[in-house]
Amino acid sequence: MAKKTDNIKKLSAARSAKANPVTFGICGTSDPRIDKPSRERCVNIIEMVAKVVADGVKMPDGTPVNVVWSPVLIDGEKQADIVARQFRAAGVDAVICAPDTWAFPQLTLQSLMSQLPDNMPINITCGNSGPKPGVVYAHAVNGALAQSGKMTALNVGTWPDTGMNPKMTDATAETLIDWCYAALTVVGLKGRRVLLLGHDSMGMETALAHVLPTRNTFGLELTRLDMKLLSDMLQKKAYDEKELVTLRKWVNKHIGNRLEHRDAADNERFNQSLGMYLIVRDLMEDLNAVGGGFMSQLEWGSDHRGCPLPVADTMESLFNSTFDHNGAKPAIPFATENDVQGLLTQLFFTWLSGGNPPLFMDFRKVWESHEIQGLADKMKIKYTKNDVWAQRGFVDGDNSGSASFNWANTPGTSMTNCMKGVSMPLADEFYFPGGGNSVCFYTPGGIEGIAGRLAYSGINNMFSLVWDEATTVEMPKALAMAVGDVSTPTWPHTFVTPKYATMAEYKQYAPANHFHMTWNLKPARLQHWMDMTNVLSATPWAGRPVNVPGTDRPQPLLHILAGGENAVKMLRAGK
Repeated sequence: MAKKTDNIKKLSAARSAKANPVTFGICGTSDPRIDKPSRERCVNIIEMVAKVVADGVKMPDGTPVNVVWSPVLIDGEKQADIVARQFRAAGVDAVICAPDTWAFPQLTLQSLMSQLPDNMPINITCGNSGPKPGVVYAHAVNGALAQSGKMTALNVGTWPDTGMNPKMTDATAETLIDWCYAALTVVGLKGRRVLLLGHDSMGMETALAHVLPTRNTFGLELTRLDMKLLSDMLQKKAYDEKELVTLRKWVNKHIGNRLEHRDAADNERFNQSLGMYLIVRDLMEDLNAVGGGFMSQLEWGSDHRGCPLPVADTMESLFNSTFDHNGAKPAIPFATENDVQGLLTQLFFTWLSGGNPPLFMDFRKVWESHEIQGLADKMKIKYTKNDVWAQRGFVDGDNSGSASFNWANTPGTSMTNCMKGVSMPLADEFYFPGGGNSVCFYTPGGIEGIAGRLAYSGINNMFSLVWDEATTVEMPKALAMAVGDVSTPTWPHTFVTPKYATMAEYKQYAPANHFHMTWNLKPARLQHWMDMTNVLSATPWAGRPVNVPGTDRPQPLLHILAGGENAVKMLRAGK
């Protein structure tokens, strides 16, 4: 006869599949010989760090992250076991240790981390404290973890040496928050998926869906659906027709006569493109997808052997924007031409920046300084040594799809003012016989961020990121229009100047025909993320120092001890 057991628990029949926010676990170490007031100060510092993270870090959709902290000071193995049990029960995804006194590395943080997943992000943040001293412990345990092959981030910051309730400096908090966004991006995207409609992107090897490397490196799944499904659902009008009317009214209100159509057929084709947005949005919600891509060319809208359908430009722009007809929404990174490596770049940039909208661009014409100066001289347009576009040159970032409406104006601009700069001319009938409307705008100057592109190599089975800090530049309107006319005037144009790369380097080392930019993204966040994901950092610019103080993150000790960043990453990839 079976015995009654109490160790079986039936879980609830949950219906929601929404992912939980990332959970940060904050802990501290100490020495059992330390006096009581110093131990109380240690606990207060743990709470201080927890508040900094809770106040400064949010998920890309604006949801607060979860923060848990333990008042149990890890003096030795028993306390490490207690905190490990607490962190596992709380579902901790990343650990921050905030020591203020000496402790014994093997008995404390090393013992704790041995009970948690091997790849869990770990940060050690301390003040440069003299009295007890926590900074000595931080160096000891960071060195021990590095020698064992563990990737850790050490943040030797500043808070007062004395007082029961010290406060970390703003610089210390900023450094910690940068790491948190990198950790959030790494663990928050594991097990998530993107929706890809169609197959490989127009034969572009640089855009292929590398399913296994993407899964193994980032923990992301690539969910692939045939474009026929979208075609069928569009034919069946598998969307809320009342919502389509609302969406069209929203476009009419904000675009007005800048939406070009010649006849009822043009009008119907544009409505179809809006219906595509509603259908794909619902598909993505059903899959809990965090991003998407749409192949389009050639079969969808350009192959005369079939029945060409309207372009998806408006759909793609809506996904990449932080608003639509329902008001504010998260930016959902979306790639034109099913460019998967472009999509991944946009996705990581958006998460690292805390939800800022990504920009998808052709790496179109590179204007070196002598070329743009020559055009300006021909048009009798004056320029000075202070005009970056004239002195440094720029890339005309120009593509028919995926251009976020936010980039029609400056960061923080309202939906209404962003849309004032947008027009929707008819698509080029030669390339897109299925018709529909393009999206067009000119991005203003002075927007700073990071421009770059993820790439894959079959030689080492690794991803790399070619990147540089960059700013958008703005020139006199007549000159800007002339530059646009050289490429495709009816598409969005963003003129991008890198900070360190010369234009000769920039056009030579582009890893693909597309590149991407996100505003207010800091190098330190990107570098921490590359450390955790083992992505190679590719900055082949002669003018960029190996380390930019105050900009770059401190190099992990693991890299320094084992032969340098690239050597360590390649060794870790080969495990």
